[in-house]
Amino acid sequence: MSDILLSAEDLSVRFGGVLAVNKVSFQVKKGEVFTLIGPNGAGKTTVFNLISRIYTPTTGRITYDGIDLTGRPPHAVAALGIARTFQNIELFEHATVLQNLLIGRHTHRGTNLIDDLLFTPKARRAGLEAREKVERVIDFLDLQHHRDTMIAGLPYGVRKVVELARALASEPKLLLLDEPSSGLNVEETEDMVFWIDDIRREFGITVLMVEHDMSLVSKVSDRVLAMNQGEVLAMGSPAEVQAHPGVIEAYLGSSDDMSSLRRAAA
Repeated sequence: MSDILLSAEDLSVRFGGVLAVNKVSFQVKKGEVFTLIGPNGAGKTTVFNLISRIYTPTTGRITYDGIDLTGRPPHAVAALGIARTFQNIELFEHATVLQNLLIGRHTHRGTNLIDDLLFTPKARRAGLEAREKVERVIDFLDLQHHRDTMIAGLPYGVRKVVELARALASEPKLLLLDEPSSGLNVEETEDMVFWIDDIRREFGITVLMVEHDMSLVSKVSDRVLAMNQGEVLAMGSPAEVQAHPGVIEAYLGSSDDMSSLRRAAA
C-alpha cells in the first residue's frame, strides 16, 4: 500500500493572461505535515484552491488516496475526507460555536429529509453521534467556555480556533490549513504549534499547510515546498529550504528578515 496520500502532478492554472501556477508537482505522505511557503502572490493559496476544487487546473492532475480529484466538484472532495480552513475566516457569525461545529458534521449525517422532519430513531442516533464527535473536538481545543457563544461575539484568535475545530469535526484524513497563525499573537501561535502536532499524533490526520511564520513552520513541518511566482523554488526539510539562497532572496529579501530566518532554522 502506498504511503502517498496526495499527489499533485504538473499543476498549472491560468487566469486570463496570468499564469498563477506553473507546473507545480509534489507529494504529501500519510501522517506528515507538509508546508507551502513563499512571498505574497507566489501561488500557495491557489494550489489550495486547486486541491479543494474551487479552481480547476488548466493542466495537470491531482490524486488523493488513489482517487483522481481533477474533475470532481468541491462537495465531493469534502465527502472524501478533505477539510480546510481559510486565510480569511469563514464562519456563520450569527450561530454559536457548537452550531458551527455541528455544520462540520454534515458529510457524516447519513439521514434524509423524512428522517429529520419526523425525528426518527435514525435521526436521533445521528444527532447524538454528531454531538459526541463535536464535544470531543471542543474539549481537544479548549473551547468549552465558548460552546454556546455566538461567533460574532468572539475575539479573532478564538474564531481562528473555531474554524480549525469545524474542520476537525468533519473527521478529515487530510487537513488544509491556510495561514493558521495569521492574525494571532505570540501565545496563540504557540498554542497552534501544539495543536497541529497533536492533530497529527492523536487524530492521525495528515496536514498540508500554507504559512508565513517561519518559526511555526520549523517547529511542526516534516517537509517544506517553497514557491515563487507560481513555480517551485525548493523542497526538503525546513532547515534545507530555509537555507536555500533562492528562497532567502525571493521569500525574505531584507537583511533583518534573513537574520530571523537563520534564527528559526537554528
